[in-house]
Amino acid sequence: MRKGWAKSLRVSSKENNSQRTTAAALLPVIEFLREHAPFDRMAAAHVDFLARRLCLGFYANGELVTEPANGPARHFYIIKQGRVRGETEPESGGGGLVEEGAWELSRGECFPIGALMARRAVHTRQRAVEDTFCYELERDDFEQLLVNSPEFHDFCSRRLANLLDQVWRGVQAGLTTEVSGDTPLNARLQDIVRRAPVSCPSATPIRAALHTMNDERVGSIVVVDRAKRPLGMFTLHDVLSRVVTTDVDLDAAIDTVMTPQPEALPPHAFAFEAALLMVRRGFSHVCVVRDGRLVGVVSERDLFSLQRVGLVSLTRAVTQASDVARLVELGRDVHRLVDQLLVQGVSVLQLTQIITQLNDHLTRRVIALCLAERGAPDIPFTWLSFGSEGRREQTLKTDQDNGMLFVPPAGTSAVQARDALLPLAQQINHALAECGFPLCQGNIMASNPECCLSFEEWRDRFAAWIDQGGPEQLLKVSIFFDFRVLHGDERPVDELREWIRERVPRNLRFLRQLAENALRNRPPLGLVRDFIVAGDGEHPHTLDLKLRGTMPFVDGARIMALAHGISVTNTIERFRAVADADQARVAEIEAWCDAYGYLTQLRMRRQQQSERAGGAPDNRLDPDGLNELERRILKEAFRQARKLQTRIELDYQL
Repeated sequence: MRKGWAKSLRVSSKENNSQRTTAAALLPVIEFLREHAPFDRMAAAHVDFLARRLCLGFYANGELVTEPANGPARHFYIIKQGRVRGETEPESGGGGLVEEGAWELSRGECFPIGALMARRAVHTRQRAVEDTFCYELERDDFEQLLVNSPEFHDFCSRRLANLLDQVWRGVQAGLTTEVSGDTPLNARLQDIVRRAPVSCPSATPIRAALHTMNDERVGSIVVVDRAKRPLGMFTLHDVLSRVVTTDVDLDAAIDTVMTPQPEALPPHAFAFEAALLMVRRGFSHVCVVRDGRLVGVVSERDLFSLQRVGLVSLTRAVTQASDVARLVELGRDVHRLVDQLLVQGVSVLQLTQIITQLNDHLTRRVIALCLAERGAPDIPFTWLSFGSEGRREQTLKTDQDNGMLFVPPAGTSAVQARDALLPLAQQINHALAECGFPLCQGNIMASNPECCLSFEEWRDRFAAWIDQGGPEQLLKVSIFFDFRVLHGDERPVDELREWIRERVPRNLRFLRQLAENALRNRPPLGLVRDFIVAGDGEHPHTLDLKLRGTMPFVDGARIMALAHGISVTNTIERFRAVADADQARVAEIEAWCDAYGYLTQLRMRRQQQSERAGGAPDNRLDPDGLNELERRILKEAFRQARKLQTRIELDYQL
């Protein structure tokens, strides 16, 4: 049946050139190609070249399309209808499907590109899992198209990166509309208000109101009654026009010089409504009220400087903040900065490092403020960050993972030094929580005595994990191996890092247990559907982009780095250091980096969406909300996670 069908559909290249059908007959083929990457970006002449040389093949449910035994790949396949499953060969060499190594391709997807470009046999079997039609292109024509079409060559040479380029341009275009000055007035006032309103009672002396404005660094103050209802507005403009030029007594009540009955709008009103009020009435400030109570103030500057948070100015403001309350306000600006940087072309992986850098400044400032309030302790300490901050990979959703390392002065025991430092650690942890970094649910914080240790205690702790730790224990402590210094002397930490770098590669039992743990979080690729999603629990029909998306890459990079004595902690830097050490192919590493970058981008976008909807940032994604291209990239990213895990399985014979 199969051979007869194929014979009726496939003709020789020479016959193809002489018997090609009319342009009208080719139109459905071209329209199909234009629906899918990379054909949607190829020149018309190259798409026409491809369409004229394609043949249609049919594969019944269960029939093999390709397999390693067939020798060098001879055809390029584009799935027109149906599904094709890739199957990993069992270790025994026998037949059958290996569930963990399987993945599916569907309409518009192509294979086997790598085998064709290398003129080798395929590494995996491709089997139709329902009646399937594939457009087929002979290898000679495939190679000619590679030469003729730069877009096709780029796609085949760096498949995942090419797809990412396409979706990234779309993301940037959407953000440009949201962030640019062309349409900022479509924002709601609740998204613009940057800080709690500065207000005072009507009987407040003018002098006291001016001091408050200066201390709070604002250009206006709202006069309110006891129920926090706005009665009037007093601005810097009023200082000149109603106070300085009229010799008003500065001890007079503020209500004698305020502008009464200020304009007000609810939080859900649009920015353009506030702009219209300002133009109509000549005011530069509008109160934002909920149920009559003041909740914020929007100025003309706010409206016409939306989403323009300066990276340098924000950094300077954080490092000079006078108190924790000011840091709380500035922490919100980090989130506002994200969209702006994305539009300017900053990659998501660069952005996570920028966010981490700003969070580093904020943490250091919190430590400095706490030290100024309590006085510096007699025991020098180093503040450590672990986890995502230790890897410089923070997104908008991050809790605290930190610790202290100290060297007890002569005559002081580690217990005495720890007892002296823990109150300070507790104050710092709670101040960071105020600034938007939730307390760690696993209690990996400096205020926990088990995370506030001397140099010798930390070394003993790592020695116990490396030499004696069990799988369950290592599951909880792996993020400790991503440590980095945020405050204090780096020398003892460098010594500890070097000690770990030399000790870990010699302990295969430890590495094997880390590898076993890394394989627990399998990417959510399904055999029947594209993705495995949650059932009817707290997050129905979603998948966890952190636990089952980025985490396999983070864990894999950590294992490879520790195994080869690599000291860097950032995931991408770890992968590339592995490639530099000739422990993995560059193309393989770059595919992992691209996949990790896309999953991080999705996490960031999901967190932004949650915030804009009024909720807390989360990592849950409903894949049905993605377009076809993004679903395709998500599948490929998860496949790369599977390839990485397969590499780990082979390395440690799991």
